[in-house]
Amino acid sequence: MPKYVFVTGGVVSSVGKGIVAASLGLLLKTRGLRIALMKLDPYINVDPGTMNPYEHGEVFVTDDGAETDLDLGHYQRFTGVKLSQKSNVTTGGIYNAVIQKERRGEYLGKTVQVIPHITDEIKRRIRMLTAEEEEETDVAIIEIGGTVGDIESLPFLEAIRQFHLDVGRQDCCTIHVTLLPYVEAAGELKTKPTQHSVRALRDIGITPNVIICRTGNLRLSAGERQKIAMFSNVSEESIIGAEDISPIYAIPLNFQQQGLDQTVLKILDLQPGDGDLREWREMVDRIESLKKHVRIAAIGKYVSHDDAYKSIHEALVHAGVYSDCRIDLDWVDSEQLETGAFDPNTLSNYDGVIICPGFGRRGIEGKIEAVRCIREGGIPFLGICLGMQIAVIELARNVLGLSEANSTEFDPETPQPVISLLSEQRGVREMGGTMRLGAYRCDLNHGAKAHAAYGVDVVYERHRHRYEFNNQYRERLENEANMIVSGVHTRDGHELVEIMELRDHPWFCASQFHPEFTSMPLKPQPLFREFVRAALKHREEHRRD
Repeated sequence: MPKYVFVTGGVVSSVGKGIVAASLGLLLKTRGLRIALMKLDPYINVDPGTMNPYEHGEVFVTDDGAETDLDLGHYQRFTGVKLSQKSNVTTGGIYNAVIQKERRGEYLGKTVQVIPHITDEIKRRIRMLTAEEEEETDVAIIEIGGTVGDIESLPFLEAIRQFHLDVGRQDCCTIHVTLLPYVEAAGELKTKPTQHSVRALRDIGITPNVIICRTGNLRLSAGERQKIAMFSNVSEESIIGAEDISPIYAIPLNFQQQGLDQTVLKILDLQPGDGDLREWREMVDRIESLKKHVRIAAIGKYVSHDDAYKSIHEALVHAGVYSDCRIDLDWVDSEQLETGAFDPNTLSNYDGVIICPGFGRRGIEGKIEAVRCIREGGIPFLGICLGMQIAVIELARNVLGLSEANSTEFDPETPQPVISLLSEQRGVREMGGTMRLGAYRCDLNHGAKAHAAYGVDVVYERHRHRYEFNNQYRERLENEANMIVSGVHTRDGHELVEIMELRDHPWFCASQFHPEFTSMPLKPQPLFREFVRAALKHREEHRRD
């Protein structure tokens, strides 16, 4: 029978619940426990797949094709645990399931209400996380999005209150993550908002077992810890400080030092072995003492939002640690390449360039011009999803002379559709869940850079896109534009291009899939790893300081 840890948030949103859940997952896993992770999101969207990146940040994709919250990226990077559609649940998904059951008559004509029908569905989803593999899960960690006091979160919190009664309080632990604001005039951290947040949680019927306090750049003092414990009815050893730490991969070490894992294990009455974080600690030490550096430009459409390309940023960090180099990353708005605010020729000052994924025609021409400069300048290049499509369009226009080459996403009437919809996608009107999503097989060609990077013949990588390389132009691009198709997915007897490269270029590689989703700090994703190595070599060859 698994144990359950619930992570709630108070005072403000974005308080760091996802990092807390991921950190605890790492600590418990290194002690030999088998864990599962889940995020309960209070928004009414069925999933974040149709949400604007400026609104929600990155959409993280699982192997089985779920479009999920970016916190699941933290879960995977910290723990390496396999995530799935069961790992992310939204209010929209819950209500949709309940309404469908009502339409099918499963409630036998009863009045459908938040309690018990909505809360029962939430509890069912929590049980589903471990139901199929119950014997293989020791601890399930469930993060509840939003903030205590928000009306949107109330059904989830009520479901958790009931869940404690259903499985027994001895099998549940609630961690409440709050903010201690610093009042400069008083010169101290204030605990009152945390006291009120805990009281609001207790009014719902949930008493936290552990309180984690975000304190900015300050450490939680013994006096503040004592005050919070007294007013919140939580033991002092269960009050954990969470000051801002860089890199984020050092946060689990801080929690371990304060005994977070020991406290949770005591509450759950579990006695696993000691945790071994030596490899993780060595990785953090390397990040803090990198000897070299490379300058990378990442060109995207949503660069003004810090979390829009979160996994790309982290994958670069992982690759940099592997090569003992710091990544000096500059985000470039693709629209600025079109308006002249950013001269694409200045990309020659960088050691490597990434074209990031995205949807829609805004900023596309700027990206195409950027790829031309990268290709002609011999700058190491990595294209991701849309980045691969842009590279193909650029080759078709500037090497093959197909001046109207385009994707039917940007120009549905283009006479030269080098990128287009698959036949089964044409006519689809609903946006949600209509893409090629999740992990697909990719067969790699021997002798190509991609094959050398992975070191195997077959890989599985995650997709999130509708448009594909048009094979009608493959032969010309291979024969006349020095393009190599270095990875393919075979579907219904047809080869879909997964990876393209250039022959006469130091390192020019682009994938239709999203390699960033599988990168982890102790296991960098191969394409990112080799891209950073190529950028470092480029820097050394040009004798840049």
